Amino acid sequence: MTIGSDFRIGVLRLTDAAPLIIARELGYFAREGLDVSLSIEPSWANIADKLSYGLLDGAMMLPPLALALQLGLSGGGGPEAVIVPAAMSLNGNTITLAERWASAVLGNNLGSNGTVSAAETARRFCAVVRRRRVKPVLGVVHTFSTHNLLLRYWLATGGIDPDHEVSFTVVPPAETVDAVAAGRIDGFCAGAPWGEVAARAGLGRAVATSHSIWNNGAEKVFAVRRALAAHRPDQLQAALRALLRAAAYCDLPEHAPSIAALLSQENYLGLPAEIILTSLPGAAARRREARHADADISVFFANAANFPWRSHALWFLGEMRRWGYVAAGADLEAACGIFRPDLYTQAARSVGVPVPAATVKSEGCHAESWLLPASPAPIPMGPDRFLDGALFDATARNSK
Repeated sequence: MTIGSDFRIGVLRLTDAAPLIIARELGYFAREGLDVSLSIEPSWANIADKLSYGLLDGAMMLPPLALALQLGLSGGGGPEAVIVPAAMSLNGNTITLAERWASAVLGNNLGSNGTVSAAETARRFCAVVRRRRVKPVLGVVHTFSTHNLLLRYWLATGGIDPDHEVSFTVVPPAETVDAVAAGRIDGFCAGAPWGEVAARAGLGRAVATSHSIWNNGAEKVFAVRRALAAHRPDQLQAALRALLRAAAYCDLPEHAPSIAALLSQENYLGLPAEIILTSLPGAAARRREARHADADISVFFANAANFPWRSHALWFLGEMRRWGYVAAGADLEAACGIFRPDLYTQAARSVGVPVPAATVKSEGCHAESWLLPASPAPIPMGPDRFLDGALFDATARNSK
C-alpha cells in the first residue's frame, strides 16, 4: 500500500546518484510504501526548473543551486521552491585538464601516492597559463555548483584570478568528455565517472579531486519541493528513511561491484561497470597498482554524510558572495534555513542512525580522524582540511 501519490525524483548520470537508484532498484522505497519513479535529467538546469514548476517532487541537487533557488538567482526559484532535508554524498569530483594542459602540470612527477598535491598543481597550472599567455576555457556543470566554487577555490589558491585569467562555460556532466574531444573546452570540473572516462579515452587527466581541495566536503543533497514537505510529511519521512538505508548500503565496499553493474545499465549511466567502480567506496584498495587516480571516491554514509549541515550552507553562501553571485548585504542566515536538520533528525532516529548534537560544525580543523558529538553515540569522522589550510568557523561566522 502506497503513501499518498507517486513520488517523482530527478537524477543525473553520475556515480553519486547511487543511493536514489539503489533505493528504487533494491526496494527500499517500496518497503516504505512509496511508489517512486526516477527521471533521468540531462542537466542541472533541468532539475532546477522541474522542481521549481512542480514537475518533480524531489531530486539530487547541488547545494549552491538549492541556495540560489531560495535567493531567486536561478530559474523559476524563490522562497517557496525547495528545502534540503538530507544530504547525499561527500567528495566525488575531479578537475580534469585536457592532455595538452595536464602534461605540462603533472609531467612525470606524480608523487609517492600517485598525485601531486592539489595546492601544487594549482600553482603549476597558474605558471603554465601565464607562460603560454592563453586564457583556457574550463567547463563547469552549472554556475551555482560545488564544481564551480571548488574550481575557483583551487585556481585562486594557485594564484590565478578566476574572473580574468580563465574563461568558464557551463557543460552538463555527461557532455564534458565530448566537449574536450571537440576542443570546445580545455578542462572541466565534474562528478564521477566523467574524469575517469576522459582519462581512459586519452583526452585528459585529473589534476585535483574535490577531496584534495576540501577533505570530505559536501557534494550532493536531496532537495524536495517545500509544498511536499508541508502537505505530505509522512511521504517525505518515508523517502528519507529509504534514502538513509540505501546510503548505508552504498557505502559498503563489498557492495560496489553490484552497484556499479546496476548503474552501468543504459537507462542509468550507460557506461562500463569497471569505470563506475573507480569512484565507489573501496576504490582506493582496488586500484593499489594505479599510478594516478582520475576519479574521486564518493562517500555516501560515513562522516555524517547525510546530515544537512547549516554550516555547509553558510560556507557555500560565503563562496558565492566571494565571487559576486550573492550581494554583500544578503541575509545568509535566512537562506541557509532551507537546510532542515529537524526533518533529517526525525527520520534518522526512526532508523537508529546517530544524530549530530549541533546543526553547524567548523571546517578545516582536522587533519586526522576525530569523533563528532552525537546522540546516542559519537560519529567517527574523517579529515576536513582545505588545501590552503583555511579554517571556517560557522559559529563565529568567520573564516581565516
